[in-house]
Amino acid sequence: MSGEHTYDYAVIRVVPRVERGELINVGVILSCPSADFLDARIELDAARLLALDPSLDLDAARAHLEVIPRVCRGAAEAGEIGALPQRNRFHWLVSPRSTIIQMSPVHTGRTDDPEKTLQHLLDTMVR
Repeated sequence: MSGEHTYDYAVIRVVPRVERGELINVGVILSCPSADFLDARIELDAARLLALDPSLDLDAARAHLEVIPRVCRGAAEAGEIGALPQRNRFHWLVSPRSTIIQMSPVHTGRTDDPEKTLQHLLDTMVR
């Protein structure tokens, strides 16, 4: 996908047992500042996650994942992080963590349509 806007994205991963390093891709976050776009799509495949760790607390994982789109939208629903400028929120979301919710390294591309690109990345990286 080529286009006039440069974007950055990261794949959202669930790592049920961090010490084992096994992961499942569950979403994508995409930032395109020139189009004033920051959003995430998440699709949690419970069966795949439970195959890696039958004791995983799915409700807790879902709750943590639900925070990501709220931070993308910003405003009061995202708490103090929501008050940050859009680009700062992206950098906060993709910063390295050692929890069960982790992000891939950030990758860059070009697009004419960030929403369509986000959907394409979800199809390619998660589904």
